[in-house]
Amino acid sequence: MFTWFVRSAIAALYPRTASLPGAADCGLDAFLPRFRREAPAMMWLGVVAGALLFHLTPLFTVFVPLPAFLLPKGLLDRHAAKISTTPFYFVRQAIFLVKFAAGMCWGADPAVRAHFALPPLKTDPMTWRPALPAAAPVAAPAPHPRSVA
Repeated sequence: MFTWFVRSAIAALYPRTASLPGAADCGLDAFLPRFRREAPAMMWLGVVAGALLFHLTPLFTVFVPLPAFLLPKGLLDRHAAKISTTPFYFVRQAIFLVKFAAGMCWGADPAVRAHFALPPLKTDPMTWRPALPAAAPVAAPAPHPRSVA
């Protein structure tokens, strides 16, 4: 359920433009389950909290008492711009967590990279989190040379 809120917030924060695809066009539906699985629990919790904050604050940014996912596109764009630049550090940082996760998906898209004259990313070798080796028996430490037996 929270993934839907995160997806909706990301789509609003990274909308499609005339020359660039939006985050929703960049494989977001495949990215989010993987991000949730691979990210530390506190990171995922922060992204979810930021997405919920995004959806619950239009009253304070565009003065409409509706959640962000019910706003018309024009108001949603204004809300996204205002909430991203709020002077309240805690709120801005929570929204930044959502934008950080979105940027990893959006920035890896071949169409986005081509627009900025960057080569496509290579296939992920999945080596950043290697499997832990089987526990080897731990030998007793050698006695210190100055220790008295």
